[in-house]
Amino acid sequence: MAQRPPRSRCRTARAFLAGRSGPDTAFGTRLLLTVAATTAVTVPFVLALVLVESRWPPLHRLDRDTAERLHSAAVEDPARVRVLGFLTDAVWDPVTLRLLVAALVVWLLRHRAWRLAAWAAVTETAGGLMGFLTKNAVERARPHLPDPVAHAPGFSFPSGHAMTAMVSCAVFLLVLLPLVPPVWRPLPWALAVTSVLGVGYTRVALGVHWVSDVVGGWLLGLVVVTATTFVFEAWRADIGRRRTSLGEGLEPEISGTEPEPILGTSGRPGPTDGPTG
Repeated sequence: MAQRPPRSRCRTARAFLAGRSGPDTAFGTRLLLTVAATTAVTVPFVLALVLVESRWPPLHRLDRDTAERLHSAAVEDPARVRVLGFLTDAVWDPVTLRLLVAALVVWLLRHRAWRLAAWAAVTETAGGLMGFLTKNAVERARPHLPDPVAHAPGFSFPSGHAMTAMVSCAVFLLVLLPLVPPVWRPLPWALAVTSVLGVGYTRVALGVHWVSDVVGGWLLGLVVVTATTFVFEAWRADIGRRRTSLGEGLEPEISGTEPEPILGTSGRPGPTDGPTG
């Protein structure tokens, strides 16, 4: 029996998918995308965790060499240590960042963005809990360097400062970007990237974390933000709103007077809504 040409098979496949489009197909597509995206950001963190736990020699050398080099520079420059200490203990401290996110949540509630406020609060809280639980599960010791210039309690992997910076900066970007004119949006992106990288640098330079601790914190924070963001996008799809891009933020409607439907409603037009007569 003769085979159908490739073009015919493609048309048949498109017709098959078109005939089965609807809520179930949309749900299945969203589910697959969520699993794929979450897996894509989870695998690097799991790999980093395995390499840390197994004390992979190349990673161990990288951690040790970087810590010793930055520590030597810090010991020779007390003024630099004071600046780094101020940045890590005040500006980028997890408590500071969480208080700023809490203020953002209050602002969202006042502007009736109920679900966006819940997303921000849950994302920040989940990040803190995931970091705490992972630290205590791994129980990695912090660096022990001669003439230490700073001290920090608890375990080392992943870096709580690095993870909190990643989660908090992502929350601020995804919430507030719609309020920033497009021409100015590179500025908050640059500020967020500088903060995330700066936090990582200060923790390693002060000798309280290994490089792999910082990278692990970034990756775990990215996992948390990705998972909660897809949940929020699923809610938007359920009420008939379009998907947004990273450049738009999570809820472009935040700039309006009523960014979200009233709690307890779907936001979709009912069967009797619309023009009559």
